Amino acid sequence: MNLISGIDVSAGALNAQRTRLDIVAQNIANAQTTRGPDGQPYQRRLVTFESELLRTQGQAGNSLQGVRVSSIVPDTSRGQRIFDPQHPDAGPDGMVQLPNVNLAFEMVDLITATRAYEANLSVVKNARQMAAKALEIGR
Repeated sequence: MNLISGIDVSAGALNAQRTRLDIVAQNIANAQTTRGPDGQPYQRRLVTFESELLRTQGQAGNSLQGVRVSSIVPDTSRGQRIFDPQHPDAGPDGMVQLPNVNLAFEMVDLITATRAYEANLSVVKNARQMAAKALEIGR
């Protein structure tokens, strides 16, 4: 039983941001992968969130708004093409199709997700401290 039901909302947000961090790390790791298992350059992946209605225990009609990962979808934009006839994945014209990963965008996404994770972690820590103080007062 949760003493403060808002922790459930923050826990869902922590899970969603952790997934986002994992996907951003995967994008960064594959920024130079010109040939994946399907023979094509790596395609950047995007995490989409959706709101989730959380029913609280107790009175009917009580609910909280949370967030969860809706889906992880590939970014369909094309990556840059460069001329490098020595590259093993170069076409007959000497052009190499690069992944559509922009490291600057990924770093901004990484920082944003990290800050959101830290903010939700602070909410959980503060809620735990408030619950402990409430129990102290009740003694």
